Amino acid sequence: MKYQKLLSSGSIGGLTLKNRIVLAAMGSNYAGADGHATEKLQAYYEERAKGGVGLIILETSAVSWPAGASMPYMLGFSKDEFIPDLQSLTNRVHKHGAKIAAQLNHSGKVAQEDTIAGRLIPVPSIPDKQRSDLMPLLSSAELSTFIKGAGPDGKGPRYEVLSTTLIKVEVQHFAAAAKRAKQAGFDAVEIHAGHGYLISSFLSPAVNKRTDDYGGSTENRSRLLVEIIQAVRAEVGQHFPILVRLDAKEYRIDNGIVLDDFLITAKLAEQAGADALDISAYGNSSKSIAFTEAPLVHEPGGFIPFARLAKKAVSIPIIAVGRIELQQGENGLAAGDFDFVAMGRKLLADPDLPNKVDAGTTGLIRPCIYCYICVSQIFINQPMKCAVNASLGNEYLDKNIIYSTALQKKTLVIGSGPSGMEAARLLALRGHRVSIWEKDKDLGGTVRVAALAYEPNWRLISYLKNSLDDLGVDIILNKKATAEQIAAEAPDQVIIATGAIRTAPDIKGNELRHVFDGEQLRGLLFGSDAQVIKKLSLFEQVMLTCGRWSQLLRHIGALRLLSRLWLPMAKKITIIGGDLVGLELAEFLVARGRKVQVLEPSPTLGINLSIVRRSQLIHQLKEHGAELFTRCEISEITQSGVQYQMDGKAHISACGQVIIAMGAEENLSLYEQIGALGLPVKVIGDCAEVGYIHGAIQTAREAVMSL
Repeated sequence: MKYQKLLSSGSIGGLTLKNRIVLAAMGSNYAGADGHATEKLQAYYEERAKGGVGLIILETSAVSWPAGASMPYMLGFSKDEFIPDLQSLTNRVHKHGAKIAAQLNHSGKVAQEDTIAGRLIPVPSIPDKQRSDLMPLLSSAELSTFIKGAGPDGKGPRYEVLSTTLIKVEVQHFAAAAKRAKQAGFDAVEIHAGHGYLISSFLSPAVNKRTDDYGGSTENRSRLLVEIIQAVRAEVGQHFPILVRLDAKEYRIDNGIVLDDFLITAKLAEQAGADALDISAYGNSSKSIAFTEAPLVHEPGGFIPFARLAKKAVSIPIIAVGRIELQQGENGLAAGDFDFVAMGRKLLADPDLPNKVDAGTTGLIRPCIYCYICVSQIFINQPMKCAVNASLGNEYLDKNIIYSTALQKKTLVIGSGPSGMEAARLLALRGHRVSIWEKDKDLGGTVRVAALAYEPNWRLISYLKNSLDDLGVDIILNKKATAEQIAAEAPDQVIIATGAIRTAPDIKGNELRHVFDGEQLRGLLFGSDAQVIKKLSLFEQVMLTCGRWSQLLRHIGALRLLSRLWLPMAKKITIIGGDLVGLELAEFLVARGRKVQVLEPSPTLGINLSIVRRSQLIHQLKEHGAELFTRCEISEITQSGVQYQMDGKAHISACGQVIIAMGAEENLSLYEQIGALGLPVKVIGDCAEVGYIHGAIQTAREAVMSL
């Protein structure tokens, strides 16, 4: 077996797990407003259990609910009335051979729901006020979701420094919650001592300024955690596993937790009775970039060094987490760097990942593309969703989405972008006879360009292509569909996924040789538009022609590499349009040594990027010298640059080339032509409404569900 270590059994305390793959805890907002485990939440976790995961760590839950909750729809463990629904959840997980641990927490200084309700928030010391650099990146609609965070009096959170007496009360909240977890059939509990919550506030010297037995030295700051572990152990007995989630480091926090603190606390947790450590990290929540440094690390395997250090410091099992790819996980297990691999986003994208690893069909694993839409939903108090898996959160509705129909229909899908390929995949799974017609000589649509800028995007196309091949879908390339050809094919149903019309807005000077719109740029990069290539110098034309003849420009990986060596683009480039396309294009160009300026007419950059991906990308662009401006009224494009108005003043962006990354509109012409023929037809993806990858996958699901 290729992933023998990942698939091998392992133990935590007296608990044996069938494999080493763990579902990491991720807040979902799927619970009820009353703190109960809803059918939506239970079905979501059952789907991951059915997918073959060894251990599920439940999302963060409030031990003193409604107090201590950081989300509006957060599970409670504070009352016996929660036990029956939690028992139903554990029964459903156990039915598929998985184990489940309850993650117990008090959100402390980030207990949003306490702020909203005006409740006192327990803290070790009054935290310093910090201004967030995230707010200027949000749209007015997104900002409106933060308004209630000011509390009922508009003055923000009300803190209460815990006395030693009140500390004992909080300790008992954890112990009582653990008892309920055991009664509800959970196989273990995880005490959350990270991510800025109550326990980690005591652990962090940046927050904990106490001078009593709970402050000062690392040992004193760890005292609350030690007492909670001991109290939980006394309540659940010696043979019930206790896991502890710890931060190895706090990023961009002055005087925050460092590795020496972490290792001392790890040893103290083991001595207090912890059976395993779940190693994470945290970042300054007022710094927008920090969230993708920790806890949702963007760097592949970014926390593995922390797990390796912990493994050397303690004798209990170590759970590693943090964008760990399958081979990284296998290698780390084989090297003894850690004992289990926790995955969050990967198992949101494909709950069947463990089963597919076991079956040796890893090419059919739906990939996470690290767009961060999942966690960005939590930022705006909405239920979690996934850009590539439209069934996430809909598991309780989708019981019959995949079935083999006796009424097979001949279905024609026009277009092979994400929406067309996903629709074809779902239709084939239902047993229909499916064909895709694609006008280009390669699959992927505009995602091919997006994949040049952001490599994870291409993983989705590769997965969809593998899935279509596995299902026997007929793919016909270089086939431009017309109403007459479709009528001659005589399909039972047609799905149109031809993408948006991308026509540059009418800006004076947009016809100049150094100006490219989105479609022209695509033709330029892939060497597929002879008319556009004529805009270039003779040398550049020859280079692209050679690339086209050699077929190198058809391969995304090769093109991504070659474009770092040579690119037919000027050294200084102005991009008109700072939404998703403009910013990802800027990312591509900056990585290839270009000086980039982005001019966005609206007040907000990257409005169609998820909040977390937006903040990460904007930070990195600025860090690499890109200039980003909003509220720019474009006047004219000239030979020397772009003239625009901003703040009532005239400006010019001097450059050698201009790219217009605006003008995507719905494309219903083929739909209207086919409709006149009387054929059953549905239109999905950007040709219906521009929604990018998330919208493409979502509308494909909706179309198939409605057939």
